Amino acid sequence: MRGRRWATLTAAALCLLVLTGCSVVVTGLASPARPPATDVATGDVEVVGATDDQVDVLARNALADLETFWAGQFPDVFGTEFQPLQGGYFSVDPGNADPAAYPRGIGCGAAASDVESNAFYCTAPDAPNSDSISYDRSFLTDLGEEFGRFIPALVMAHEFGHAVQARVGAPSASIAVETQADCFAGTWTRWVAEGEAEHSILRTPELDELLRGYLQLRDPVGTSPREQQAHGSYFDRVAAFQEGFDDGAEACRDNFGPDRRFTQQPFTTDREVASGGNAAPDELLQIIGDSLPTAWGQAFDDVFEERFDPPSIEAFDGDAPGCAPDGDLDLVYCADENLVGFDQRDLAAPAYEDLGDFAVATAVALPYGLAVRDQLGLSTDDEDAVRSAVCLSGWYAAQFYAGQVGGEISISPGDVDEGVQFLLAFGNEPSVVPDADLTGFQLVDLFRNGFVEGLDACGLDV
Repeated sequence: MRGRRWATLTAAALCLLVLTGCSVVVTGLASPARPPATDVATGDVEVVGATDDQVDVLARNALADLETFWAGQFPDVFGTEFQPLQGGYFSVDPGNADPAAYPRGIGCGAAASDVESNAFYCTAPDAPNSDSISYDRSFLTDLGEEFGRFIPALVMAHEFGHAVQARVGAPSASIAVETQADCFAGTWTRWVAEGEAEHSILRTPELDELLRGYLQLRDPVGTSPREQQAHGSYFDRVAAFQEGFDDGAEACRDNFGPDRRFTQQPFTTDREVASGGNAAPDELLQIIGDSLPTAWGQAFDDVFEERFDPPSIEAFDGDAPGCAPDGDLDLVYCADENLVGFDQRDLAAPAYEDLGDFAVATAVALPYGLAVRDQLGLSTDDEDAVRSAVCLSGWYAAQFYAGQVGGEISISPGDVDEGVQFLLAFGNEPSVVPDADLTGFQLVDLFRNGFVEGLDACGLDV
């Protein structure tokens, strides 16, 4: 914040998964009783160049389930039958590829080396192997080892989302194309999470790990949303995926027009580039202290028609103030004192160092949301209060993004991403988000709801 002052192969190709972008994720739903998933037979889904390695087995399983899913969904959502991909599927190890295994190249006739550290769907007039998906299996293996066994399936789901676009039309801007494909992937992932897939499995403990992996797939902070191959910020991509997961393919079809809001933005000053968009620690505390009461004071005036009494914001080192119900808490709201406290040493300092300035702002916004609820006569110490406070932290981020927090304060590239990162990195700590058994995915989804839908989504009886 600051004071105001998955690579395309051809012109017609739709692609995914350069390291600046493309993949996916979910929340734990109990799966209905059903037979265990089985691996699809090699002959049922041919993947040219595939091996017996786990990554190829997982990719083939996902492709079989994606064919089944979209054959069922496509007529309901788009009114026509889904036409299977005509160009096939290609698995490549670019560092050890046998040209004889790919006599007509891979997707759209590309060379095996063209998919290095990538995966892509492509379609191009008159090109060989058009309407196909190709992937670097060594790259997906590395991603899976770091972020969980399901990520190759998520990559296939995103690429299949591009195949859907090729059949019904895609948005004009690259960032909308890529995030809509994330949304389509989210709809399929929900289907898998509910136990409907024959060959793919998604377990609840894998979800947060996958969401963390998404950070590796965003565009570099400071990338313009108008870049020719823009894929979106961390928040843009996660939000699109969760939208598909929560609301289905119809939301993906309808909600990616020219008016869709994206948080990705370029740096505008040399100072921002040098700092990565982070305010200095002393400046940050002043920004938080000014922006929270300004945003909420305006909301109380405009929405609740009441006067807002801002709580004081105080830092502490290690031991919570005596008014706290537990001395080990890192975030505190004391109703009698109208005080919001945060642990500078054990929470704010590492969050700032590891994630960035808006991670700290998100942290402080959580107990501040409890103060808001208290002034509205709502609970502050149960799961409803926790869910609401997380949602309200997303609303606060949206006010920041919209320039509604007063004075010379404004958002910097990457700030909203840092809010998501904070919830994933610290949100499962009882000292940070107590009184609720919420996964990281659920916390981020609540934050997203507040950012996108506003106060109506946050349980304030607006």
